[in-house]
Order: sequence, then structure tokens, then C-alpha cells
Amino acid sequence: MLKTLLISLWLITHPVHVSLLSIDYVPEMVSFDVFIKVFYDDFLLDTGLNSNDIHKLNFSGGDTNTEDIIGKYINKKVFLFINEKQLTGKLVNMNLSEGELDIRLMFSYAKRVKTLKVKNLIMTSLYNDQSNMIIVRVNDFEEGVKLTSEKTEQSFKIN
Repeated sequence: MLKTLLISLWLITHPVHVSLLSIDYVPEMVSFDVFIKVFYDDFLLDTGLNSNDIHKLNFSGGDTNTEDIIGKYINKKVFLFINEKQLTGKLVNMNLSEGELDIRLMFSYAKRVKTLKVKNLIMTSLYNDQSNMIIVRVNDFEEGVKLTSEKTEQSFKIN
């Protein structure tokens, strides 16, 4: 329900500056499935790539140059802390369609989750009106928040 509401808001808000970050704990895989959606034009501005690098991007899959650029971008912009330990994600896939860039990552974590902190800097240095919508799901816990250029992180206490 919350995810549907946020996606609906997402679709009607551009050119307002917005991103979506979904964090789902998958117990069977003892990892976090993280999904990021940004508008491609905003992503290009936020990466600071020059026009030559932009023309080399290839989202059809398997392009190591593009995967490297995406990985570096995410590692500079999105931080996930579980029980005060920063995790590093692995890029699973990416897709560019109709001006929207979807990025999926996996963060492995096998211990009991007590706290989760998210820091999201996507486009916060570009736009004063930036909204970074966050959805967190861990077991029976589910909460959504809006981060902004002024408020870039949120901590969650998981029961």
C-alpha cells in the first residue's frame, strides 16, 4: 500500500526533483534488496559526467564501464548502516526506460537487525526542493519517510 502510494506520487511529480529508495530485508537470502528510481536527466546532472562519458553509457546490460559509473555514484550518494555498521552493496541490475533509471542492489547481512540508518544524498547538492522518498521493510516493520536537501538521513529502530 505504502509503495503504491509513493510510486503514484513519483509519477505525477516530475519536474519536481524526487527519487525513490526502497529497502526490503529478504530473510531467505539474509540480505537487503535495495531498489532506487531516479529520473535519468537528474541522474546525469548529479553524476557530473562530461558529454563524452554520457555518450558511452550503455544500460542494455553487461557494460562494465556503465556498471562502474553506477556503482561509484551509489557509493557516494547512498549509505546503509545496520546496527551501526555500514554495508556495501552489490549491483544486481539496472534499467533505463522512458527517462527513468532503475537500479537494484543487494546488501548482505546475516545478523538480527536492531537499527537501520539510511543516508541519501541523491541530488541534494543540486536542488533545494529535492525529495528522496524512502520505504523500509524489515520483517513486520514498515515505514516510509521523505528526506530532503536539509534532512539527508533517517534512523529506524526495528522491533
